[in-house]
Amino acid sequence: MPAAARSTKPEESILFTPLSIGSLTVGGRVFKTATAETRATDDGFVSDEFIEFYEPMARAGTPLIITGNLYVIETGKSTYRQPGADNEDKIPGLKRLADALHAHGTAVFGQLNHCGRQVLPKTMGLDRAVSASGVRELMLGTLPRPMTEAEIAETVEAFGRSAAICKAAGFDGVQIHAGHGYLISQFLTPYTNRRTDAWGGTFVKRLRLLLEVYQSVRRHAGADYPVIMKLNGTDFLPGRPGLKNRDLVEVARIMEREGLDGLEVTVGHYESGGPMIRGTFSEFFKGMNKEGLGHKLPWLQRTGAKYAWPAMALAFGALWPPKEGFNLEYAENFKKALSIPVICVGGFQSREAMEQAILSGRCDAVSVARSMIADPYLVRHLMQGVSGPACNFCNGCIARAGRMPVDCYEKEVRREKDAMMEAESA
Repeated sequence: MPAAARSTKPEESILFTPLSIGSLTVGGRVFKTATAETRATDDGFVSDEFIEFYEPMARAGTPLIITGNLYVIETGKSTYRQPGADNEDKIPGLKRLADALHAHGTAVFGQLNHCGRQVLPKTMGLDRAVSASGVRELMLGTLPRPMTEAEIAETVEAFGRSAAICKAAGFDGVQIHAGHGYLISQFLTPYTNRRTDAWGGTFVKRLRLLLEVYQSVRRHAGADYPVIMKLNGTDFLPGRPGLKNRDLVEVARIMEREGLDGLEVTVGHYESGGPMIRGTFSEFFKGMNKEGLGHKLPWLQRTGAKYAWPAMALAFGALWPPKEGFNLEYAENFKKALSIPVICVGGFQSREAMEQAILSGRCDAVSVARSMIADPYLVRHLMQGVSGPACNFCNGCIARAGRMPVDCYEKEVRREKDAMMEAESA
């Protein structure tokens, strides 16, 4: 529920105290986590629409914004209108974004990513998706082919080059996406990495891609440039050999020794189902079928989404109901093992839940997506102790990601949001 008015002074809250992330100090501990914006141009350039999505969050005092995934190479692009950091011609647009956010005192990190098998290849003009191994992705139905040595080397270089592009554009740091079942996650996870060469077969070999990507980022961006990572707290792949929390904590410990500056904890792959987002799912399935990518799915997945969605929505909602801080059980184990800042994402909405997460020592900061999509002025409202438009976690925004611009699609919440934004601009 949204925070109600209270007498607590803002300066008394841990949420508005500084936090150092490597060489960068930000002025608070409530961050905007990465969200697929679907607001770039068709060819991956930052647009006015893209900047307009983030600027109100900066105006509200959000200390750090992490962009949605920036593709590091054209073949790693996952959706329509996704922004890229694959070429120097992207620098001017990315700089416009950085300048717009810096004008309000907000820092910005670029999230660097390659989708691997989590893509509908034909929609992206690909003959075939690539991954660590040829393991079919069950949610999308995509059957990838294993990456070649040359493609792996090209991807490692691409991550480093993209970090340099973000730095040249004035970004304050980058985030390597090693979670959510994307390419690096696919190499880390035994279920998706069945290679028997130098890139798979043992924990150390499965870790190699992440290590080489990180080292490439450091070579291109420098030793003092802030670099954080997004990592699963658990893969949540029941019945399949996914990574458990203890395995992923060890990954984080190794990366900290390498020089990583911070960690954001999330959960799950696409084919995990609903633990990545939790909430209610009727509007999610209806929105995906009507205005999302449902019609682009292969026949089996499309038919299931079209006809079985009421049962699926009930099952998902029962298994993964709304909950604030639903990744804290994982984050606290990273916090115990690491000295670098640990950021926890997962359903945060109220000031009380955010404060408790940090004061209890389970994380150092929290990151938010849906609540800030519903209320771009969330940080300001948390500071003032007043209510704004409250996300009800219908997941309609996520249902339409990749086809429509990210926004709140719940009618009543959207009406309240639009009225708030109009009053702000008056």
